[in-house]
Amino acid sequence: MRWDVFAWAALALLLFAAEALAPGAFMLWLGLAAAAVCLLVLLLPGLPLLVQAAAFVVLGFLAVLAYRRWFRDRARRADAPTLNRRSAALVGRVVTLEQAIVQGRGRVQIADAYWDVTGPDLPAGTAVRVVAADAMTLTVAPLAPVE
Repeated sequence: MRWDVFAWAALALLLFAAEALAPGAFMLWLGLAAAAVCLLVLLLPGLPLLVQAAAFVVLGFLAVLAYRRWFRDRARRADAPTLNRRSAALVGRVVTLEQAIVQGRGRVQIADAYWDVTGPDLPAGTAVRVVAADAMTLTVAPLAPVE
């Protein structure tokens, strides 16, 4: 067996193994490019090393580009995108202020949890809508204009 065919086959296998150890679909495409160069070198003996390397770079670039364009953008969207992001799931919900918002800070109770809120100064008991969420702090806005 020729050393160049063996080297490209070994590189392809190493890239496939790297993909198996740390999946992310990036090494897979480079592995496919190395396998294509391996076949190219097998079919065209005497191909200069510089041409082989250039073919790998071009094929790797095209393979990653094809992945990004056709496969990654068509990935299945989650049917419940806020499932593990509880605060994001609260956006749009109407709640009542448990503590008044004073100097932009207050508190609401949602189910069995208390949440810090930010927004305009409002008295306790005011109905507000959650308009944004950042970790454990919710941003709220009054339902009706404040006089």
